[in-house]
Amino acid sequence: MAVRRLNHAVLYIRDVRRSVEFYSAVLGFGVAAEIPGRAAFLRAPDSLNDHDLGLFALGGGAPAPSRGSVGLYHLAWEVGTLGELTAAREELVRRDALVGQSDHGVSKSLYAQDPDGIEFEVMWRVPREDWPADGGAGVLPLDLQDALRRWGSGLATGAAAGSAT
Repeated sequence: MAVRRLNHAVLYIRDVRRSVEFYSAVLGFGVAAEIPGRAAFLRAPDSLNDHDLGLFALGGGAPAPSRGSVGLYHLAWEVGTLGELTAAREELVRRDALVGQSDHGVSKSLYAQDPDGIEFEVMWRVPREDWPADGGAGVLPLDLQDALRRWGSGLATGAAAGSAT
């Protein structure tokens, strides 16, 4: 078996409407299908998938994720340009959802939590020809303004540039 890429993610959440609004506003997802109050299937702009994110409601009393326990740490959602990463950062800050920022050498990353405390990453892939010789083994603080000066806000990389793997 040879996996090509992640097709979609499914999350247990507390409130469908709240999570749909959050992921739509922050990541630009649109609703592909919904079972009111129970589940929603969201699609990223220009996605060819049936859905990219499934949300299944457990109800308001469901326990929050437990940091440091066995399970998924986070998913990384890729944006095509630094301008999109900047816009995502502004929306995450506005919602008090941004919990971290990192420069991985090969990517520029924001870390956030959704309304249920589920952590996720929003990242922009550095052009391959600019990857560090060590493959980006270290993690540095993110300097988004420096990245914008270097690559500009509109340079499309990754899947947005047609180089998805």
